[in-house]
Amino acid sequence: MERRRALALGLLALAFLVATGLAAAQPTGTSKSPQAAAAGTCQLRSAKGDISHVVYLIFDNVHFIRDDPNVPSDLEQMPHLLNFIRSNGTLETNDHTVLISHTANGILTNLTGMYSDRHGQAVSNSYRYFRADGSTASSSSFKYWTDLTDDTSAVPTDANFNMVNADSGTAKNAPAPWVPYTRAGCDWGATALANVVLENTATGPNGDMTKVFGSGSPEWNEATASNAAPAGSAARALAQTDFVGMAIHCAKVTGSVCANNPDARPDSLPDEPGGYSGYQGLFGAKYVNPAITGGGPVVNKMNGQPVTDPFGQPGFPGFDGLFATTTLGYVAQMQEAGIPVTFGYISDTHDQHGVAGEIHATRGPGEADYVQQLKNYDEAFARFFDRLAADGIDKSNTLFVFTVEEGDHFVGSPPSPAGCDGVTTPCTYPLVGEVNGNLAGLLATQEGITTPFTVHADMAPTIYLTGNPSRTAPATRAFGRAVGRLTATNPYTGQPEAVSAALADPVAMKALHMVTADAQRTPTLTMFADPDWFLFAAAANCSTPCVTVPTTPATNTFAWNHGGIQPEIATTWLGIVGPGVRKLGDESTWADHSDVRPTMLTLLGLQDTYLHDGRVLAEPLFDWAVPQTLRAHRATLLRLGAVYKQLNAPFGTFGLDTLVASTRAVKSGTTGDDSTYTRIEGEIDALTSERDSLATQIRAALEGASFSGKALDEQQAKGYINQAQVLIGKAAALAASG
Repeated sequence: MERRRALALGLLALAFLVATGLAAAQPTGTSKSPQAAAAGTCQLRSAKGDISHVVYLIFDNVHFIRDDPNVPSDLEQMPHLLNFIRSNGTLETNDHTVLISHTANGILTNLTGMYSDRHGQAVSNSYRYFRADGSTASSSSFKYWTDLTDDTSAVPTDANFNMVNADSGTAKNAPAPWVPYTRAGCDWGATALANVVLENTATGPNGDMTKVFGSGSPEWNEATASNAAPAGSAARALAQTDFVGMAIHCAKVTGSVCANNPDARPDSLPDEPGGYSGYQGLFGAKYVNPAITGGGPVVNKMNGQPVTDPFGQPGFPGFDGLFATTTLGYVAQMQEAGIPVTFGYISDTHDQHGVAGEIHATRGPGEADYVQQLKNYDEAFARFFDRLAADGIDKSNTLFVFTVEEGDHFVGSPPSPAGCDGVTTPCTYPLVGEVNGNLAGLLATQEGITTPFTVHADMAPTIYLTGNPSRTAPATRAFGRAVGRLTATNPYTGQPEAVSAALADPVAMKALHMVTADAQRTPTLTMFADPDWFLFAAAANCSTPCVTVPTTPATNTFAWNHGGIQPEIATTWLGIVGPGVRKLGDESTWADHSDVRPTMLTLLGLQDTYLHDGRVLAEPLFDWAVPQTLRAHRATLLRLGAVYKQLNAPFGTFGLDTLVASTRAVKSGTTGDDSTYTRIEGEIDALTSERDSLATQIRAALEGASFSGKALDEQQAKGYINQAQVLIGKAAALAASG
């Protein structure tokens, strides 16, 4: 469960009675609405014209790699999904996330094909930003696409867009991911996907309810009343249930679900490249549900039960309630109602969902209810594929994309009995839970550092020194050296260890695509911790323990760490099935999240009005499915694409080597002697500038071949490959020598 994502919805007391009354309101399976003709207006332009549906699903923390060598992985325990991908398409097993490795920026990089510095969410799932007085405030990464950084303030301290982009040279709103689809006449449905649906019921000047529905509207009034209702009540949950989490972004065509729909509202994107006027959308299950059920108020899960909140109110169940059976029920219903393009988010399987707020149980690999939850997910996918096939929506006419936003590192004691596999022999864990470290206390007691700071608590904590001193200021340098020296005893091993695995100041963050167009968000220092640790800032002493681990494994425990640089966190997977995709089974091409969008758009014959950071993954695609300019000089193009990723990707060779060098630089020196730091940081800065210049040229060449019909210049491309290899070699030498 994503702790920053979970929303407190209260008690479950009324759910059974109300849900029972709703269970018969809508039949399970196909429910065609009068709007089903909308799919016929969708002008997807695949090479043979054989793709008429798109199903994109992204999981939260579902793994292909085994977390315990004896326990089948999450995907291995979902054979209906895994076999569907392997038997009909390609499973890319060497995909990667971005930094910092979290849900928000992982999803948003997938959706946009841009790295975090260009879509604005480098530190997530929330982030801090400096105020003018040098103090900091916190803001959630999860906001509707056009929201501001501080969207609940009448006079925002930081008036930049949450999704900030500076491609035009000034800070503007990042391009929205649904635009090429709606411009092509396709309605685009989303279930709980980050920032493309309403994420809050705020009624302030910059709140979602005000911007979308207008102050004083019935929806705004409902949200005002709901926000004032007692915590934990059905009334308090109602506005979220009605308006958050579900959306359909509509095309301007006669058959659209928004056409002549009184519930449709303007779909405003004021900074969209090329303009975006006259489009509408449906926001919230209160309006989405009737549009896709033929007027009914409720959508059913894949198991036939109604989708409700914990009080039995039909609509959005909360982000923690997005089980596979729920999301797949919405996706199937949208497809059957003529929404040809559907994107959805599915919760993780290793946490026990449905309990309000932070109080929940987490499970280790092979525990009985973890295994059961995976079995439930697998059964939901079996029903999903059968249901869509019965509707004529299958691998012959549908592009299916399945992926995950990040990996995890499990923090817990060894399982019992030894060698348990979870499937035939359940595993149990005497103790699970991340090791919590009080960064302020450790710094004060070990290093005598009491410099005021705030921290975005995480496995990869970002640190903001009060007053926002420069990276070379004496206080900043002393602080960085001290963080690099911290040690503590790991309660699981009983051994002392370094708390940090790597350190990056703004110079290295820029190389890792972590510096956005909003300078106020740039941290003083980012600390990538040992994978067992979760760091926060409390009292600058250790009168209470500075290092703790939960003492019971039952509830309120977090044991799946992400945010860091470890391979099990960085390495993810991507499954692609549909016309134009080869049946390769498992395939190991190096890729990352930014490659998903250009690959999808190429298969669909669509185009963005901006350049992607990713490349088209041509390896799993048939030659006939891609433009001729991607077939010409294929060998050179694939070599160029591969070296480009190692040069430009956050987890590419260049990025990781600059992080090694940065760590040495930040830890180096003494008071009065920062010569090593200055030298290494100067080299990183120069290498990054060279990298950015070359990456811009390579990106333009790859995008031109993918979307503009511009054949690759063979000799120029070979020159780019040589230059990239030289830069990668320089970064490696710097990492090795310091």
